[in-house]
Amino acid sequence: MCTMIVHQAKIAGSGKGVQGWFDICEANVSYDHPFHIRLEHALNIDFVNEAAGPSSRVAVELTPESARELAKAILATLDEAESGGWVPEHEAHPHTHNLSRVSHSHSH
Repeated sequence: MCTMIVHQAKIAGSGKGVQGWFDICEANVSYDHPFHIRLEHALNIDFVNEAAGPSSRVAVELTPESARELAKAILATLDEAESGGWVPEHEAHPHTHNLSRVSHSHSH
């Protein structure tokens, strides 16, 4: 059964797809049926630029444990970069969170 758990974050970055590098402006994070990994449910992340079309997408499917380890590694890396003065002050702790809950289904 589909969980229908999906969150969306407005982000700024780059991703490398089949046709090369492209700007990423959104991440769709879900806990639902994966397409490739052999699990009933997985943490799925789609990094996308919808304005650039379907080829501007990088998909990742992770086990729940791997997703938690990745989240910890990202936060630890940012904490270390901030404490070392590598992250500009205006980017260190944004005042707004660009995370939103979306409700839509997707077919598998």
